[in-house]
Amino acid sequence: MDKTLQRIQSIDVLRGAIMLLMALDHTRDFFHIDGMTGDPTNMETTTPALFFTRWITHFCAPLFVFLSGTSIYLQSLRKTKKELSLFLLTRGLWLIIAEFTIVNFGWSFAIFFNFFFLQVIWAIGASMVVLSALIYLRYWMLLALGILITVLHNMLDTQTFTDPAMDVFANLFLLTEFDQYPLGGGVKLLCAYAALPWTGIMLLGYALGKWYQPGFDPLQRRKLLLTTGFGVIGLFIVLRFINGYGDPRPWAEQKNGVYTFLSFLNVNKYPPSMMYACMTLGPGLIALALLERVQNRVTHVLNIFGRVPFLYYLVHIYLIHFLCMLLFFAEGYTLEDNFTKVMGFGFRPVENFGFSLGIVYLIWIFVVVICWFPTKWYEKYKRTHKQWWLSYI
Repeated sequence: MDKTLQRIQSIDVLRGAIMLLMALDHTRDFFHIDGMTGDPTNMETTTPALFFTRWITHFCAPLFVFLSGTSIYLQSLRKTKKELSLFLLTRGLWLIIAEFTIVNFGWSFAIFFNFFFLQVIWAIGASMVVLSALIYLRYWMLLALGILITVLHNMLDTQTFTDPAMDVFANLFLLTEFDQYPLGGGVKLLCAYAALPWTGIMLLGYALGKWYQPGFDPLQRRKLLLTTGFGVIGLFIVLRFINGYGDPRPWAEQKNGVYTFLSFLNVNKYPPSMMYACMTLGPGLIALALLERVQNRVTHVLNIFGRVPFLYYLVHIYLIHFLCMLLFFAEGYTLEDNFTKVMGFGFRPVENFGFSLGIVYLIWIFVVVICWFPTKWYEKYKRTHKQWWLSYI
């Protein structure tokens, strides 16, 4: 098999794996009995099973954004700077529009669009728009900028903005305070993914793409991936033990050793702290090295999921929410019971609704199996057709 195809396949396999894990977190949101009232990372109320169900999905967003950056570098090998810049600008704007429309509706099922919840698709789109301008810089500048953003943005953790306009800007691009901003007419906006820290992660992924260009020695690439991956993990362990800079959520001794370990792993995602980036990207680099020479039925399935991530993202959100709506009516709720919480998802009551964690896992498996069929169809369609719009979905 062509070596370039193998390199791309290892990226797609990892992307496919994190896409499936992402569905677990979203299934928990809609179906776990405490999905809307409890915090799986709260040391006072969580259990190890619940904590790790949430923790394992922490790898999804950063690796998704990181690998998007790698894909952009691979595109730069066959596009001019001007062509790539235009593509990033238009695709980024499209993703932002999609977040406000089809993605937002999938999460809310609110036909009046009175609440906008900006998440990972917004962050990717905004990062692509930023990168469309930065792409003209030299490679080393983009790498340095990615490192600086990822390492230094935690200096703003305690920053406050008294000016209303600056406060909105900060929550869109720098901080995540989960504030709801009125847009007029009863419409509100909440941004969970401040874009700039994710842009830093995308730039790091872009820099990684250099190791995947044609002619790069595969053995040297795997050594670099393993060395860098273990080095980043080591950096996480050392700095996390110091318990100083790099995360606004310091770990603390808990009621026993297990919960103290959980506290150690409980780093900040909103926005992604430096510790969060190290904890997730380090193992991701190691996974890329180990997956490069693996080809079996499992990697074949993951490869297909990873080739069409946006289509899968839409399908899985709509499917999970539709199943939740069926349960909503099956339990005797009516339309009058809908949207009883300002930020709530439609047809998802806040309290006394859903199942135990074990049932959530069964629903997740069912969701993944159902998603396989449209994902497989679209992956084949995209692979065998050349329409311009396919690169946007």
